[in-house]
Amino acid sequence: MKKTIFSLSLCVGAAIAALASCTLITAPYHVVKGIVWTVKTTCEVTAGTAKIVYRIGEYTYEVVKAPIEWALTHEEIDSIDGLPVKEAIRLGRVKNAPYSVEGRQYVPMSIEKAKNYREEGIASWYGYESGRMTANGEVFNPNGLSAAHRYLPIPTFVKVTNLENKRSIIVRVNDRGPFPSEDNDNSGERIIDLSIGAAKKLDFYDKGLTSVRVEAIQVEEE
Repeated sequence: MKKTIFSLSLCVGAAIAALASCTLITAPYHVVKGIVWTVKTTCEVTAGTAKIVYRIGEYTYEVVKAPIEWALTHEEIDSIDGLPVKEAIRLGRVKNAPYSVEGRQYVPMSIEKAKNYREEGIASWYGYESGRMTANGEVFNPNGLSAAHRYLPIPTFVKVTNLENKRSIIVRVNDRGPFPSEDNDNSGERIIDLSIGAAKKLDFYDKGLTSVRVEAIQVEEE
């Protein structure tokens, strides 16, 4: 079993726009069967947390709760768990709840099944929806390392490998998509939609599409 050192930084603020004070914590993580990462950390998070920043190795992920009145990145989502989208987000009934997009029902996989998720297919990127809210109620940051997936529980961490150049990164799945569009029905066949920041890290931003392998990474905090 390989052991490596990484840093997990947890930042807390009183408001979304406020600067957060950070406590840097380092701990070993263990790679088990190549897909399970166990994190041990202790940190107190006060009520009203506005911003959380995770650092895993060289990767940084900002988690910011969006105002509920913000528009969604995917306004074509009709309902989640049988509820209006904003109501489901407010109640926290999103993680692997079934949802509807323009009349079509999608049923995400269970949390247990998602632990062993591994798939190869085509990846695309999105990023013109800055200032909008993801399907689980977070601020969409096009320059961050995030992704949209139709069937994985959200949020989920996944390792994405560009099969054309062998570059790999870890992204945080916090949105739904990609879905078929009026302009391109084949867009619904893509397995993951990455943020602009992730697409640039994988060096396919200019191409728009690439072949990828997506593998679930389980992050456990003790």
